[in-house]
Amino acid sequence: MKMFDKIVLGALALMSVEPALACTSLIAGKNATPDGSVLVTYAADSHTLYGELYNRPGGKHAPGTMRKIVEWDTGRYLGEIPEVAETYTTIGNMNEHGLTISESTWGGRHELEDTTGIMDYGSLIYVALERAKTPREAIKIMTDLVNTYGYHSSGESFSIADSEEAWVMELIGKGGKEKGAVWVARRIPDGMISGHANHARIHTFPLNDPETLYSPDVINFARSQGYFSGKDKDFD
Repeated sequence: MKMFDKIVLGALALMSVEPALACTSLIAGKNATPDGSVLVTYAADSHTLYGELYNRPGGKHAPGTMRKIVEWDTGRYLGEIPEVAETYTTIGNMNEHGLTISESTWGGRHELEDTTGIMDYGSLIYVALERAKTPREAIKIMTDLVNTYGYHSSGESFSIADSEEAWVMELIGKGGKEKGAVWVARRIPDGMISGHANHARIHTFPLNDPETLYSPDVINFARSQGYFSGKDKDFD
């Protein structure tokens, strides 16, 4: 076979391969970097979504002001939520207080996707950046939002960090069976590095640890769906 024919066949073979999901976040705690910085990197596989530094000025908002929720992946209008009294300026995936949030999609069980919710994963990121100063505040805001308005996306990992600490939160919906989502968040120890790339990273986790947070029903919901039948301490 001529070399040119081999090259053409190779190119066609590459074109026929399904595109890889490659959203990746790498995380470093402040004692794992030379200068004490907390670091989060974000590489997204979607060229149509990433590469822009989205900017939303902060400010004061009158009572009754509503914030539109538009799905990040598609630009589709999903609904509106009440605006808070004050929001923070954001640029890219960071706000004026140095809070940073990135993501990686892992999908999970298809039956847990819920198209009736209005908070998609992108909106969770950007609304939380507008309203939170710290990772713990962001986790509270993001999980309150899905509990109130429903979660529109599939399983997701979020890197959430500021200048002091970094967390990974993993969240998945309830498939319309109940409103909201189940989730677990773990703080990355200061001297450690971590990362996630389209695969859930949190498996078993301590149930009584101030640096591990989780939805109160995460284990019971799994039991109710027939996913788990063991002891709480063995839940994965």
